[in-house]
Amino acid sequence: MISGTAGSVKSTICANFVDAACRRGERCLYFAFEESAPQIIRNMRSIGLDLAQWVELGLLQFHTSRPSLHGLEMHLVSIHKLIAEFKPTIVVADPISNLTSIGSGNEAKSMLTRLIDFLKINQITAMFSDLNHGGATLVSGNEEISSLIDTWLCLRDMEHQGERNRGLHIQKSRGMAHSNQIREFLLSDKGVDLVDVYLGPDGVLTGTARLIQESLEISKALSRQQELQRQKREHERKRDALGASIAALRAEHENIDEALEIVATEEILYQQALVTGRADMAHIRKADSTHRTDLPLPDGSEAVI
Repeated sequence: MISGTAGSVKSTICANFVDAACRRGERCLYFAFEESAPQIIRNMRSIGLDLAQWVELGLLQFHTSRPSLHGLEMHLVSIHKLIAEFKPTIVVADPISNLTSIGSGNEAKSMLTRLIDFLKINQITAMFSDLNHGGATLVSGNEEISSLIDTWLCLRDMEHQGERNRGLHIQKSRGMAHSNQIREFLLSDKGVDLVDVYLGPDGVLTGTARLIQESLEISKALSRQQELQRQKREHERKRDALGASIAALRAEHENIDEALEIVATEEILYQQALVTGRADMAHIRKADSTHRTDLPLPDGSEAVI
């Protein structure tokens, strides 16, 4: 069962349910108590669902009637007959809340209880839509058949800062694990789309509040990326400057080494010239005896005169 207020797209979700079943090749019987088949097909075409193709293929059959045309027992007999003839695997009743207009709450509950038992016995999957009127809680079925339902989806209007958004949550689902999160969903020409839960600083955000917060997060992310790129460029400039300083110091060190080598070489040449000059001078003077003179050279050796 899927329940919600007017305009909460209960029929749209029923139509999506039928469309998915027909795509699997399953036969569907759609009982509409408010709109005619052409209206439903036209309305669903606006959100991208083409139900007419399944009618043409014989997988989908609409049965539309006003609840006030017959009593509850006659409606139940008619439903049994149509199911026996068409042999569907999927049955949709949209909405069951209209049945209360032709009987009391207890009578409607009795009729729906027998219908649900009949569908379960024949292993037919059914989806019922239930209209909650203004002021009614979203977790109270009008016909009090919630205990007979295996899976119950609740649609709700979420109003925030003057904006109305749609939300969906699973009230219960027997025999299977399910989420307890209220999910926002959007309705467009591409169908129904569940929106990822967005948790902002002040809790779960929906609608334009979610869009604004997402834009802020994107802007902050871009700012952080730009700051990161700026810091990278700054570090690259510092690294290049440091590399240039290291290269300059290395070049200066090499220049000092070269200057020291030149000075050492000049010193060696000077000492050698000095030794040679003294020897030549002694020879010219024709000294009587040889005078030994040890002169230290820069390379650590000694010159003897």
